[in-house]
Amino acid sequence: MTVLVVATGNPGKLKEMQAYLTDTDWELQLKPPEIDVEETGTTFAENARLKASSVAKAIGKWAIADDSGLSVNALDGAPGIYSARYGKSDRDRIDRVLRELGDTDNRDAQFVCAIAIARPDGSIAAEVEGICPGEILTEPRGNDGFGYDPIFYVPELGMSFAEMSPQQKHECSHRGRAFQALRPTLDRLA
Repeated sequence: MTVLVVATGNPGKLKEMQAYLTDTDWELQLKPPEIDVEETGTTFAENARLKASSVAKAIGKWAIADDSGLSVNALDGAPGIYSARYGKSDRDRIDRVLRELGDTDNRDAQFVCAIAIARPDGSIAAEVEGICPGEILTEPRGNDGFGYDPIFYVPELGMSFAEMSPQQKHECSHRGRAFQALRPTLDRLA
């Protein structure tokens, strides 16, 4: 097995990635806590590349990183790369998006996930992007999930992310779509 270091200190992110990468020849590990990478990119893809490359170079091992968030068309793509910092809590972030949208009819949005894999020398070996199109509801629905899940509605399933079972979300989410696209490349790189 080849070690693939996840460029995060979040054990939950490690567990989530492991769920997408079962039955591969990669062994996922968390990055060392002393390595901190500032997200200075202007796109999800730039931030994913920056994190993967920085961690790989720092420890001399393969690294994987993702950057993701919500992009609302009527808000010119906001919150975008600032999705996690759009308020102090999930509730604050949801309230801000709903407040900024107001009663606009254009509620089109998408969740975006960019993933990058870097070789031990920091060069990028693979990158993909997964997009889940949807709409922003006028009020939260559902009790599961986190972040913007209660207001992100997927018309093809007729549910918000917060109303979906973990398996449904796993299959249709931006992260799920990105890992589906990445899987053949990962198998080849192993």
